[in-house]
Amino acid sequence: MRNRESNGSREGSEGTPPESAQGFPAAPLDPPGRPAAPSAPRQAPAAPVNLSLLRTFLAVHRTGSYTAAAPLLGLSQPTVTTQIRALERHLGRQLFERQSRGVASTPFADELADRVAGPIDALAAVADRGPSDGDTAAPVHLAGPADFLSSCALRVLAPLVARGVRLRVATGLSEDLLEGLRAGRHDLVVSSRRPRGRTLASVPLADEEFVLVASPEWAERIGPDRVAAEGPAALSGVPLVTYAEDLPIARRYWRHVFGRRLTGQAALTMPDLRGVLTAVTAGAGVTVLPDYLCRAELASGALVPLLSPEDPPINTAYLVQRPGTADNPHVALVRDHLLRESRSW
Repeated sequence: MRNRESNGSREGSEGTPPESAQGFPAAPLDPPGRPAAPSAPRQAPAAPVNLSLLRTFLAVHRTGSYTAAAPLLGLSQPTVTTQIRALERHLGRQLFERQSRGVASTPFADELADRVAGPIDALAAVADRGPSDGDTAAPVHLAGPADFLSSCALRVLAPLVARGVRLRVATGLSEDLLEGLRAGRHDLVVSSRRPRGRTLASVPLADEEFVLVASPEWAERIGPDRVAAEGPAALSGVPLVTYAEDLPIARRYWRHVFGRRLTGQAALTMPDLRGVLTAVTAGAGVTVLPDYLCRAELASGALVPLLSPEDPPINTAYLVQRPGTADNPHVALVRDHLLRESRSW
């Protein structure tokens, strides 16, 4: 051990600063009489983003419109616009581009939505669940084509209703129902097409196969296997029963199976495929129906398939969920039940 008075003391040679306890040179002392050098100013941390601005941003991102987002937030449209501009100034980035109908999200906005959606929805679920809510969940607002919901969905959802799930069902065309979903009027929508963009999450629900059918009387008059041999010419003079004046389902069948354009007109239109089924079963003519709707009639012989193509036209139905429904557990219950039961359709 060295003596404290020896050269092993902490004092260095003249002009050399003393060492620190760790053995590194200590910072030199300011000469006497000279004021200490001012330290560099510490930069203040950036102010946190107001959560209400993020909530407004998420509503606009999901609805694609300032106007549609406003009633969901309980705000006026000008207030929504002001809050989005405030958030853009805070972030220094553009979030939306105005279009003729609504707004389009920028890539930065899409990334931001992916990051904040989960936390904002979780906070909303906690904040919106008041002490008077108890254990009663809000009704689930389900929408879709009337024939599909009546023939498939409601049948399998009946046990959930018996267990206390409350349903509010609306029907209509897919385009209108998806707009209603974005505006917050529905929780779940069964759609005949996949929604565009990233604002709505969708999963395939079921594939519907289309069948050309007629009553036994009409099938006999047309003749067995004649449609397979002659194509649509075999149906000349046979009344056509359809869903709408523009023959959407029949036109698709003609194009896919016969490889040609359908040029005829409908003898009867009914904007509900259940009505089309009733009319054709009663002998009104021929039609094209999804197989799930006429399976029982085909099995009983009340309807006859006029053609059995190797590659029938198929349409996929999608189940679309509105973002921000995490606070209602019955929405997830209905969604998962539909997805599970659809395997047997």
